[in-house]
Amino acid sequence: MRKIKYKKGRKLQHTSLEYTGTHKSHETEMQLFVYNDTDVVEYEKFTVLAINSCFDYTKNNWLNIHGLNDIALIKTIGDHFKVDDFLLADILNTTKRTKLEEQKEVLFFNIKSLLPSEYSDGLKVEQLSFILKDGILISFQEKRSDFFTHIRERLRTHAGIVRTKKVDYLLYLLLDAVMENFYITIEDEEDNIEELIDLTKKGADPIILEKIENHRDNFNFLKRSITPLRDSLYYLKTIKDDDENNGLIQKETFNFFIRLHQKSLELLEQIESDMSSLESASNFYFSEQSRKMNEIMKTLTIISAIFIPLTFIVGVYGMNFEYMPELKERNGYFIVMASMFLLVIALIIYFKKRRWF
Repeated sequence: MRKIKYKKGRKLQHTSLEYTGTHKSHETEMQLFVYNDTDVVEYEKFTVLAINSCFDYTKNNWLNIHGLNDIALIKTIGDHFKVDDFLLADILNTTKRTKLEEQKEVLFFNIKSLLPSEYSDGLKVEQLSFILKDGILISFQEKRSDFFTHIRERLRTHAGIVRTKKVDYLLYLLLDAVMENFYITIEDEEDNIEELIDLTKKGADPIILEKIENHRDNFNFLKRSITPLRDSLYYLKTIKDDDENNGLIQKETFNFFIRLHQKSLELLEQIESDMSSLESASNFYFSEQSRKMNEIMKTLTIISAIFIPLTFIVGVYGMNFEYMPELKERNGYFIVMASMFLLVIALIIYFKKRRWF
């Protein structure tokens, strides 16, 4: 599965509107929720033409966009809600790092969602972006997925407090849902580490080392994805007591974002712990490889030690001196062979007593 490499991403102009992701076959669709404490209206097949008639600025509005291939539609949405082109470019350029951007009357947030791949040791990567304005939250997904299904149900059924809060609380719920994917991914990686450690204890197959390196790459990518998220959430935490956010995040909602910051710290700590376990698996692999090599060398050394005296005897009687008494002995051959056999038996018994094998 693909992995985004921040440093090797395509070099695009800051305002260049071009989708750089891999989900190019997904049609762009939109869904709108207009809600408050007493009412909710859902528009499943929402179109740009219905913006003026469907948006109710006295209530909360959540516009969710699936698929980023329709550049003209994304541009129209941005122009209508007065979103700068460079923010739209960040939405479409999936090589960008997780970031928080604050402008006048706009709060922009993008994040990477990571999940285990079903068919390889890699990770499934999707970038999600959010634009928060007064009474409006716009979310952008590369493809249709079920990250926010439970949040939609909470809106429809008035479960929890989501409909009693502003859209900043909805942003918290969406970010929290994406962060849950990190927990799922880390848990899956931990299961893989346990399997690798068991395999390294049984043998030193080179494929094991390849798998270890693949999972090490996964953890490094997780770390690179969560670290900027931690920094962004810390920034939100620091502006809790001032008015720099233009009232887009309510004072009582900051505590929820602080929880997300704490989660990001926990995730990073868990990754560090898991990478140590992965290092243990690597050490087990090389230890097992060294043990096997030592066993082979010990076996070869014992065989060599047994044949050295035999070679000496053969060498003595292979010198072909004319006057060698044993050469004239009728049973000389059998005596020498018997002596060599007894010598081998004696050496084996000696090595066995010394527990050299």
